[in-house]
Amino acid sequence: MPEEKIKQMVKEGYAFIARESTSCCGGSSSCCGSVDFTSLAQSLGYTLEDLHSVPEEANLGLGCGNPLAFAFLEEGQIVLDLGCGAGMDSFLAAKKVGPNGKVVGVDMTPEMIERARKIAEKEGYRNVEFLLGEIEALPLPDCFCDRVISNCVINLSPSKEQVFREAFRVLKNGGQLIVSDIVLNQELPPEIKENEEAYVGCIAGAILKEEYLRLIEEAGFREVKVVQERTFALKSCENDEEVASLSSITVWAQK
Repeated sequence: MPEEKIKQMVKEGYAFIARESTSCCGGSSSCCGSVDFTSLAQSLGYTLEDLHSVPEEANLGLGCGNPLAFAFLEEGQIVLDLGCGAGMDSFLAAKKVGPNGKVVGVDMTPEMIERARKIAEKEGYRNVEFLLGEIEALPLPDCFCDRVISNCVINLSPSKEQVFREAFRVLKNGGQLIVSDIVLNQELPPEIKENEEAYVGCIAGAILKEEYLRLIEEAGFREVKVVQERTFALKSCENDEEVASLSSITVWAQK
């Protein structure tokens, strides 16, 4: 599928999610039903204290892990959130880095950026900024931040190697990359790989775990390691049979 078609398809899908506050990402099936966003976030490692400390409308159930649990943020640091969506991880990070720190969220979907900006203004966040842009071409200077985080977004990009190169570029020396994402344990059947809904649902764009880790290393990162992994089966909506094995992983790496 052409890269531009993938990007447009993803943008339209997430624009709908931003408007309708509905999600299909992060689950164990390609079939989407009603989702309890709070319970889903807790299952990914967020505490109730975390969830109650940020605006409820920022949680759209789009994650597949909790990268902040392994970011070990400190007062005064600068954090970049790739594919920030409505800003849940950005707002959580903002509380950790404090008024002397800063969080920048980047997302290519105007509706998501608009939603995040409205929440930030309404709730009085002063140390968070949301930028419209592609994570393959970040609108930020070299050596900009101390941490790069991302949650179930890079699998949506048709140019994952470029995303990791950009993350490396904007990190300061000694900075860290912490990303949660969906990866494959086996190749997907062709009918799922070309399925548009499966792209938006964080499945069809995923690659094998070994390739994902290799791309991070090839971008220049060192000490690349999986710090958390949860394996689940992708099942057919028609007969509930397993069609693929996937994992939600959180990866830590250093520049």
